[in-house]
Parts: sequence; structure tokens; C-alpha cells
Amino acid sequence: MVGYFYAMQPHRVVALVTGPQASFELGCAAAVFRADRYRFSVCTERPGAIRTTEGFTMLVRSGLRALDRADTIVVPGWLPIGSEPSPAVVRALVRAHRRGARLVSICSGAAALAATGLLDGRRATTHWRYADELQRRYPAVLVDPDVLYIDHGDIATSAGSGTGIDLCLQLVRNDHGAAYAAQVARGMVMPPHREGGQVQYKIEEAQPTESLGTLLDWATRHLAEPITLDDLAARINVSPRTLARRFAEQLGQAPGQWLLAQRIAKCRALLEETDLPVETIAVRVGLSSATNLRRRFHAALRTTPSAYRRAFRAQKSSESSRSM
Repeated sequence: MVGYFYAMQPHRVVALVTGPQASFELGCAAAVFRADRYRFSVCTERPGAIRTTEGFTMLVRSGLRALDRADTIVVPGWLPIGSEPSPAVVRALVRAHRRGARLVSICSGAAALAATGLLDGRRATTHWRYADELQRRYPAVLVDPDVLYIDHGDIATSAGSGTGIDLCLQLVRNDHGAAYAAQVARGMVMPPHREGGQVQYKIEEAQPTESLGTLLDWATRHLAEPITLDDLAARINVSPRTLARRFAEQLGQAPGQWLLAQRIAKCRALLEETDLPVETIAVRVGLSSATNLRRRFHAALRTTPSAYRRAFRAQKSSESSRSM
């Protein structure tokens, strides 16, 4: 269970920016990590005015030394994708990683992390438009252009733009649990959890198709009920085969896989927020029995529901004692 929840209060997140900076990617990190359990700031190699891809400039006062105090470092884009980070930036990132800071990239920011050598031999992702260039420049990195994000714990990378929100919420989930991450997501009017393995949306490959959003909302509200593939298909008047194809196109997984992931996520939240016995939770999330819940939970998280609850409670107790 070590690693599920960070013991830092507040957790210091520093975004490393460079011009031209994509303001949307920076905004993704800022929006998630403005939550009360984090302290968010921005730094750059040469403090001063930083121009953005949207045409305005922003004033950044902190230099690279800010990275020495960060618990998490976010690189929210690195443009142009072919530009090499300076030796000073590389040294700062490597130094931070060695002392235990978590390194995170959004979109083209994977190029900056790849330049450190810390991604060599590891899977990483970026915007699908940049994947071939990233692979060409850093052949030792295992570039996967077909996923939303990849989280190794110490280093995490995400695909284009808005997937940065998905990755940042995943990090909040790791730090403070599923219930708190869902609370942050609700405040942003965002879905609480998209699996990293979902496929990226590629414009030139997209086919006009009806969004599954309404169906997913309905299923999330009815997890306690037995829901079959036929039930889901009937709600939007398509065949089970058509529904499975839409899930593969839009979510990168089968309906059953998605449904199980939602049940596990709700189970985590109930373990964190309530004292309900496992048997009751199993019924509430639609997993029918405590035995089935334990089996599914262990397969997903490599721990038991009881151990997960104990680890979360111990973490919360530790945070409370430090804040007193």
C-alpha cells in the first residue's frame, strides 16, 4: 500500500514554463492543483515576461531554484517540440527527481522529460501529433501515442491538452484518494475519472458518432443495479455490437471494463468516506458479494479493501496530526 497517498501537507506543485507557453496546458495543472491540499506556483529558467501561444505574455518571477522545493514538477508543454532544454533545466529536473520529486508532463512537455534520460526504457505518451518526432529524437523512450496518460509513480506523461486534467486528477487520486479527487473534479465540472489507457481522439481518424456521455452518466448513477451490455445498448437504441464499437472508439475499452472501473472507483470512495462493511459496499456498487468485491478490488489495485481503508485512514490521521 506504500505509495497510494502522499504524506505531504500542503503538497507543493511547481509548473516549469518556457516561451512560447501553451496557456491551456498550464491552466489544466493550475485548475486541478489550486485545491486546498496543494500549493501551486510557476517558474522559468529566466524570470521575466513569457510569451504564450495565444498571443499574450505572462510575468513569471521565480527561477529554477523553485524546483528544489517542489514535491511535484509539471512541464505543461515544451514548444517547439524539437527545442532542447538547456543543461541548467536538465540538471534541475534530474536533481529534483533524485531527491524524490514527482515529474509530470502535459502534451509536448514529454520532450523536456525525455531530454533528461529519465524516460529511457520506459513508456511515455504525448499528443499524437508529436509522437513520431518524440520517438525519433529519443529512440530509447517507448512512446505510446494511443493512450491518454501513463503514470509510473515517479514520472507521469499525458497526451494532448485536456488530457492533462485527466492525469492531474489521477495524481490527486493517488495523493488523497478517490473521494477527494471526485470532489476536485466536481468543482471543475469534470468527469471524476478517465482511465489512462483510453485512446486519444485523432481528428483525421474521427468518424461522426453519437457521444456516449448521457449513457455513461446514467450508468454511473445506477451502479448498484445489474447492468448488462444489452441493457446499455437498449438505452440508446443500438445493437450490443454497435455499442461495443462505440466504446472502443470513444473510450478505448469494452463496456464491461468501463463499468467495472466505475464500480471500483465508487468502492474506493465508500471505503474512504464511510465505515460501511465490505458486504454493504459490494451491494451498493453492484458487485453482489464481498467475495466478488475483494477479488475484483485486488485485481485492480493489488491490495484488499480492508488494507486500502486502513492505509487511507492512517494517512488522514498522519496529516491531521501534522497540521495541529
